[in-house]
Formats: sequence, C-alpha cells, structure tokens
Amino acid sequence: MHKLAIFGGTFDPTHWGHLLIAETALHQVSLEKVIWVPSLNPPHKEAGLFEHRVQMLQLAIKDNPAFTVSQVEANRSGTSYAINTLINLSAAYPNTHWYWIVGLDTFQTLPGWYRGHELVQMCDWLIAPRLLGGETITQSKLICKQVEQQLRERSHNINWQLLDIPLLGVSSSLIRKFCRDNFVNAKGERQSIRYLVPESVRLYITNNNLYSHKSE
Repeated sequence: MHKLAIFGGTFDPTHWGHLLIAETALHQVSLEKVIWVPSLNPPHKEAGLFEHRVQMLQLAIKDNPAFTVSQVEANRSGTSYAINTLINLSAAYPNTHWYWIVGLDTFQTLPGWYRGHELVQMCDWLIAPRLLGGETITQSKLICKQVEQQLRERSHNINWQLLDIPLLGVSSSLIRKFCRDNFVNAKGERQSIRYLVPESVRLYITNNNLYSHKSE
C-alpha cells in the first residue's frame, strides 16, 4: 500500500510556508510522495493566472524528488471540487492510502464542502496550523476537534492530525499585497518579497510582472 498526500490550493504564489508544510507532512507520516494540485476554479475564492501558478509551483519544488505537480484540474470544466480530484488521482495511483494536506482555516470549512461526507472518509487529514488571530497549538487542536464533532453529529468519521510545524505569518495574499503596494524600491529593484518565496519564484514574478498594478 502506497502512502501519498494531496496538497491542493491556489498557490498564488507558492511560498516558503507551503514548502515547509509539505516537507513536514512528508516526514511526519512517512509519505512516499506529496502531489501538489493547483486549483483551476476553486469553489470559495477567485484564482486566475493558472499557467503562471503552475510554472511557479514547478520552479519551487524542482529540487525535491518527493514532490510532484499534478495538473489533474487543468482540463476540468466548472468548479474544482476536491472529491473529483481525489477520485481522479485514485485512478492514476491505485493501491494507495491517501492523505490530504490542508491549512487550518480551510479545514474549518470542510463540513460544508461539496460531497464532503464522502471525502472525509476517503483519506486522512494533515492540518497545518496558521497564525490566524494568534491561535496557539492548543487552540488549533480545539478548532480541529470542533470540526470533528460537527462531522460526527452527521455520522461521519474523520482521521486527522496536526502537523508539527512552526506557526508562520507568511501567506500568498500578503505576498501579493507587497507586490502591489511597495514592490519597487528607489533603485527600481523588486526585493520586498525576498526570503518569503524561493528565489526562482521571486525572479519569475519579477520577469512576468505579476501582481503589480501594471499587471492587473
């Protein structure tokens, strides 16, 4: 039985926090591989620039043989639902015990996901705590238990564990904000997101003028 994890998201852009989450999951549950799945049309947020997001993701993970990018959602019409992604990947990777990597804020919405009652029992859940309103690890566990209780009240069982990862304040939305607000310094250099993203991603954003007012 293979042990693989799906890490879905917009990755707009991929940053060091994403990479740390995936690396932690890889070793915490002894995964063979983490399959990164960039969302084409996620149900709860807007996400454009699909081809750019895929390129940045591939640049960010290229030096880790245990990471791979799946474009399973690229040719799918309509909304990108997680249940369809798992069904498609299960066909491509048979005989697999699946894990799903997700941030705490997204995990909180799981009871309302499309066909979520099916999805929660098809894989184990690895939750990355986030620095949201100053939550501690204890508070993060409490939130996860509340989600578990909501599902149990509907007769749905779920296996989950928190990833043992430092709380990080970096986010894709913060990086996009930096790019829009103060990305260019007095010398005309774009450096404000250095060390928030891999250098290859930073250069890609610069070379393609992503997220600036001029690119909107």
